[in-house]
Amino acid sequence: MAQTAEEHDLGASSVVRIYATTQSPDYENPWQTQAPQSGTGSGVVIDDRRILTGAHVVADATFIQVQKVSEPRKWVVEVEAINHDCDLALLRVDDPEFMEGLTPPELGPLPQLRDRVSVVGYPVGGEEISITEGVVSRIEVQSYSHSKRNLLAVTVDAAINEGNSGGPVYLDGRVSGIAFQSLKDAENIGEMVPAALIRRFLESVATGRPAVVPGLGVSTQTLENPRLKQRVGLQDGQTGVLVNTVEEGGSASGVLEPGDALLTIDGHDIADNATIRYQGRIRTTFDAVLGDRFVGDELPVQVLRNGQTIDAQLSLAPFVSLVARPQYDTRPDYFVYGGLVFVPLTLDYLRTWREWWDKAPSEFVHAYYNGTRTPERQELVVLNTVLADEINVGYEARFNTTVQTVNGHVPRDMRHFVSLVDAQTDALELRLSDHTLLVLDVESVRARGPIILERYRVPSDRSAALASS
Repeated sequence: MAQTAEEHDLGASSVVRIYATTQSPDYENPWQTQAPQSGTGSGVVIDDRRILTGAHVVADATFIQVQKVSEPRKWVVEVEAINHDCDLALLRVDDPEFMEGLTPPELGPLPQLRDRVSVVGYPVGGEEISITEGVVSRIEVQSYSHSKRNLLAVTVDAAINEGNSGGPVYLDGRVSGIAFQSLKDAENIGEMVPAALIRRFLESVATGRPAVVPGLGVSTQTLENPRLKQRVGLQDGQTGVLVNTVEEGGSASGVLEPGDALLTIDGHDIADNATIRYQGRIRTTFDAVLGDRFVGDELPVQVLRNGQTIDAQLSLAPFVSLVARPQYDTRPDYFVYGGLVFVPLTLDYLRTWREWWDKAPSEFVHAYYNGTRTPERQELVVLNTVLADEINVGYEARFNTTVQTVNGHVPRDMRHFVSLVDAQTDALELRLSDHTLLVLDVESVRARGPIILERYRVPSDRSAALASS
């Protein structure tokens, strides 16, 4: 069917509907997967046979098809690249016939407040394309629900409903962003990934750089309190934030220290309320600059330490945390020993509790919000469940606690924990965070282990990633 002039002007002819079959891991039984599910989303053709959409639309996908405007045919596509941090994915269609009748739109600039934009996509409840209009009401760093990263986002007062996600937001005929989430408890308010992040994503694909957004690896505190600011040592005219913790393995590891006052970042003065003037016109939190950078870039900072102003460079690394944020397109790690099932503490595991922030063990919730990676402890190992057997009698209720020591040694992470357990030749002694002591005989575990795995239909005593370590 021919597109109307109005549809062409609004960019509708380049928008596609995405059909994705997904299969997510089961974090309660990490050797299994959940039942396949089907969902729809939207995307926009940006160049020859390539489609830009939201990462959450195709996360954990096993099969993906796309459909052009008013055409019955569906085209099979593959994921070419994906950046879960900023919720973007690039799909590719192999068949060159797909481009017939399509003219990919250009990428536009970061919009201004009050700019009028058009959100185009396929929201649920109908088969035809939908176009809603609104204005840009806010530009600032927001929490991305897909990755739990704080990155620059643009808020528009146009409806972004289920199925709309991944579709383009047009400004003056150019793609200004990709719709990715709506605001809870708000009517007709949605958010889009801005064109600046889209450009960085596409550049990472073109140059072969890691398709992730770097993280600073620090927690900070505002210096709005005059007495605190004086205690830190800032003089009149100086502003910044207090560095409270530094994550081992992060960008700031070995460069910044707890107690430093971070004064500038990438040439921007940091205000006492932790904001900068981004692009000379947007007042938002200082980590907005991370969206302009790649892993491996050098980021200049200035800090105040012991009364001395120091200029330093941070070699940007991926985002790290003691409790991993959401993981996609990968299988979870697990380790079964004597019927005891161990997993790393992750947000995905926390989400096995409904309303996990209130229902999950307080130890886990505290670690998520306040835990810090150190050289000695970079991941928490959890006793997930106990597969009952004669060798673990009495331990059945000792689960959902973290492992503190393995025969007196503190496990650094899941891999280190497995290596410590595998190294034992006589008795394995585990001290848990609830002060419980678990003891297993190594020879008995070797004899009973295969029986336990067969009884509970567990294919292997450890995940593939741990088996290869």
